[in-house]
Amino acid sequence: MHMMWRYVHNDLDKNKVAISRNLVLRVLDYARPYKWRIATMLGMILVTTLLGLLTPLIFRDLIDNVLTATGANAGSRDRLNMLALAMVLIPIVSGVIRVFQRRINAAVGEGVIYDLRVALYHHLQRMSLRFFTNTQTGELMSRMNNDVIGAQNAVSNTIVTILTNIFTVILTLAVMLTLEWRLTVIGVAVFPLFMWVASQLGKHLRDIAREQMQHNAQMNAMMNETLNISGALLVKLFGRTQNEVDRFDSRAVKVRDAGIKRAVLGTQFFVLISMVSVIGTALVYWVGGHFVLSGEFTVGTIVAFGTYLTQLYGPLSALTTAPVDFATSMVSFERVFEIMDLPLDIDGKADALHLDDIRGELVFDHVTFDYELDDSLLLTEVERLGRRGGNTVRAALSGDDADTKKPNREESEDSEAEPVKKSQARALALKNINFTIEPGQLVALVGPSGAGKTTMTYLIPRLYDPKEGRILLDGHDLRDLTLNTLSDHIGMVTQETYLFHDTVRTNLLYAKMDATQEELENACRGANIHDFITGLENGYDTIVGERGYRLSGGEKQRIAIARVILKNPRIIVLDEATSNLDSQSEALIQDALGRVQKGRTSIVIAHRLSTILAADRILVMDRGEIVENGTHEELLSIGGLYANLYETQFKYAQMPEPPTALAANS
Repeated sequence: MHMMWRYVHNDLDKNKVAISRNLVLRVLDYARPYKWRIATMLGMILVTTLLGLLTPLIFRDLIDNVLTATGANAGSRDRLNMLALAMVLIPIVSGVIRVFQRRINAAVGEGVIYDLRVALYHHLQRMSLRFFTNTQTGELMSRMNNDVIGAQNAVSNTIVTILTNIFTVILTLAVMLTLEWRLTVIGVAVFPLFMWVASQLGKHLRDIAREQMQHNAQMNAMMNETLNISGALLVKLFGRTQNEVDRFDSRAVKVRDAGIKRAVLGTQFFVLISMVSVIGTALVYWVGGHFVLSGEFTVGTIVAFGTYLTQLYGPLSALTTAPVDFATSMVSFERVFEIMDLPLDIDGKADALHLDDIRGELVFDHVTFDYELDDSLLLTEVERLGRRGGNTVRAALSGDDADTKKPNREESEDSEAEPVKKSQARALALKNINFTIEPGQLVALVGPSGAGKTTMTYLIPRLYDPKEGRILLDGHDLRDLTLNTLSDHIGMVTQETYLFHDTVRTNLLYAKMDATQEELENACRGANIHDFITGLENGYDTIVGERGYRLSGGEKQRIAIARVILKNPRIIVLDEATSNLDSQSEALIQDALGRVQKGRTSIVIAHRLSTILAADRILVMDRGEIVENGTHEELLSIGGLYANLYETQFKYAQMPEPPTALAANS
C-alpha cells in the first residue's frame, strides 16, 4: 500500500492536480440538498456488492454439496433447483437495483450540476464589462460546458465508481479471508506488480493522451477561427482556401497519429494488466490445488476463491489510479468555483436608491479613469489535460508556440482615421473630466480617434467606475443608485450594433419584453425601419442571422435605434457612426436620431457636421481631457483643435439629403 500511495503522490505532482479539504467541503455543500438520495444510492451500492459476493458461494455449494458429493452427503435435486434459481434471481435483483441506483445517481448528478450551472451563469451576468473584454469567450464556454460536465462526471461517475470499488475490495477481501487466509495473501501478493505495470505504462499513456489533446485543441481552435462568418469571409477574400485546407490537414494528421499511438499503448496496458491478473490467479489455483489434493481444501472452495480473485483484481486495478482520477475530476469544480469567487467590481450597494423617474441631469465631477487590470478580477490560464480538445491555445493559426502577449489595455475607441499627428497613447484614459449636462440638452463629443470619447460614454451607464471623482445623475452618485435605475433610464446605441441570431421581433423585445405589436411598429416607424421589415418574407418574424449578418449596416443600426425608442429612456447615449453608410441610409438614420433625441438628454459621439451644429454644446477631447467646450461658433473663434478638426474633417463632409427629398427624387 505504501508503494501505491507513493506512486499516486508522484502522479499527482506530475499532473499538477491536487484537492484541498475546503474544495471537497464546498462540493459537499452542493450535494447537501440531495443527502437522502445519496444515502439511498450508497445503500443500493452496498446491497448490489453483497449480492455479487453470493454467486461464488453458490458455486461452491453447488460443486461441494450437489455435484461432487457422494454417499449420504449426495446432493438432492431440490437443492440443485434452489441453487440454480438463486443463480438466476441474483443478477435479476441486482439489475433492478442498479436501474434504480442509476436513476437516483443521475438525478443527484444532474441536480448538483443544474444548481452549479445556474449559479455560475448568474454570477457571469453580474460581471463587469472589464471582465469580458479581458476574457476569451472560448474560455468561458469551456468552463460553462467542459468544466461543468467534468464536475458532473465527478459526481455521477468518478465518485460512485470509487465508492463501488472500495466496497467491493473490502467485502471481497473479508469473504476471502474467511475462506482461506493463506490464499488471500498469495492473491494480493501480486498487487505490487500491478503498481509497477501501471507506473511504467500509465505515464506513457497519459503523455500520449496529453499530446493528442493538445493537437485536438489546435485543430479545434483553427476550425473556430476559420469556420465562423467573419473567418470564412476573410479566407475567401484573400484566396487562402487551399492554405487553410493544408494547415488543417497537417493538424488532423497529428491528431490521427497520436490517436493510433494512444490506442495501441492502451491495448498494451490492459493486456499487461490482464497478464498480471492471470499470474495471480494461476498462483492461487496452483497452491490451492495442492491444498485440495492434500484434503485441506474442497474443489468448490478453490473455484469460489478463483471467482473472488477475479472480482478483486478489477476494482484493485481501478483503485490504483482512483486518487488521480478523483483529483482530476475535482479540478473541474475548482475551475468553476474560480469564476464564482471573482469579485464584482461593478456592484450595487445593499442600500442603493432606486429612482422611478429622473430629470436627466448629468455631472462629471473631476473624473479620472484608466484601464489598469487587476489580476484578481480575471481568470487564470489553465491547461486542460482532462478532456479531449480542451487545452489552452494561445495562437489559433500560427501555433501555440507563438509569442502572443496578453494585452494590458482594453480601450476601444472610435475606429475612424483622423488626420491628427499627436499620439493618443497615454497612461490615463480620462483625466480630470468636469462638465454638466442639463436635462434635455444635446451634447456632442468630438476629438481625434482614441481621445477617450467612447470611454466617457461607457462610464454613464456604469459599465466602468471612475478611478477618481464621481458621476452624478440628478445629484446622486451613480454608485449610490441601483443598477436597474441606470439600465431603466439610460439607452445606448453603440457603433457596432449587435443583434442576436433570432427574429427581428425578439431583438426588439429585448428593450421591452411586454411590448405590443403596435408599440413595436411605432418604434420601428420612428427609426425608419418599419417599411423595410414588413417587406421581408416573414416580416417581424424574420431571422436576422448571426450578429445580424443578413442585414446591412444601416438596417442593423436602425433596428438598434428602434430598440432604444421602444425602451423610451430619459438619457440617450449614441455613437453616431454613419461614415461607412450610403447616403440614403445616413439620411434615414439622421432623421430617426432626431426623433430619438427630442426631449431627452443626449450625449452623442459626433461624426457628422449636422449633428455638431444641432448640439447645445460641444465637448472637444484630446488625450483623455476636455480641451475645449462651447458652441460651434465659439469653438471656431478660438482657433484650436476643434477649428483644425472642422477644417480637415467636418467642413467637407457631405450633408445627406432629408428622406423626403430622397423619396421625391426616386
